[in-house]
Amino acid sequence: MNLQDRFLMAGVMGWPVMHSRSPLMHNHWFAQEKLKGVYVPLAIQPENLERALRSMHGLGFSGCNLTIPHKQQALKIVDEIDPVALKMGAISCVAVKEDGRLIGSNNDAAGFIRNVKEFQANWKANQGPIVVIGAGGGSRAVCQGLIQEGATEIRLVNRHLERAQIVQSELGGAIQAHAWKDRADLMAGASMVVNTTSQGMVGQTPLDIQLDALPVDALVTDIVYTPLETPFLAQARMRGNRTLNGLGMLLHQGPLGWKAWFGIEPQVTPELRKLLEQSLT
Repeated sequence: MNLQDRFLMAGVMGWPVMHSRSPLMHNHWFAQEKLKGVYVPLAIQPENLERALRSMHGLGFSGCNLTIPHKQQALKIVDEIDPVALKMGAISCVAVKEDGRLIGSNNDAAGFIRNVKEFQANWKANQGPIVVIGAGGGSRAVCQGLIQEGATEIRLVNRHLERAQIVQSELGGAIQAHAWKDRADLMAGASMVVNTTSQGMVGQTPLDIQLDALPVDALVTDIVYTPLETPFLAQARMRGNRTLNGLGMLLHQGPLGWKAWFGIEPQVTPELRKLLEQSLT
């Protein structure tokens, strides 16, 4: 059926979910593409996730995004899992097929890499060691993206070394797990640093890390986008490093969801980025 001949529906499932900027982004794309449709926040308690996902087909939804705390639980519910999502151990996007089958994928790694490349067109993952802080779901997405881009050394550091070692063993590649006490020393010679923890987010304590050993030409990034400049990014900017927040990671994973749901990829425009930035200030 032609997209113009139906009312399109998608959403984001989370608990809580009303803070998400995804509806603002996706509904902007409906207007941009001149399509009739809506993208809605769906507050789903964990115990209701399977029922909610299975209900999408009957309600006419083309799919949904998943956010905290549903990304891992969904692995046990969907009918088919993309190999990348399976390796990362988390699903960020579910597409509903005509026969009702649920297909799970994860676009977070691609969103991170696309954001970096938009910011710095000549960036290469093999330009030098990359420090990744944290070993949760965001870290797995970032590490997977860096591995796919050919990173030769990923220094993964986490408060609990065992969690970093699990990520190293499951994703492999160039990942080397390091103890938290060594975090400042790991900055030496790094070409890039990525914070994947929630530290520095609104309501959280700042990230406890020193950047004295970090080369001034290294790129410093954060997957957090509330606030747009975390204390970590402010510290890096004040010492002369280029900095990049996590808003673009959200923006750039979005078109891949549309491709899975509707078969088209809308554009990430300066107008859309400004719209989301204004919503965060």
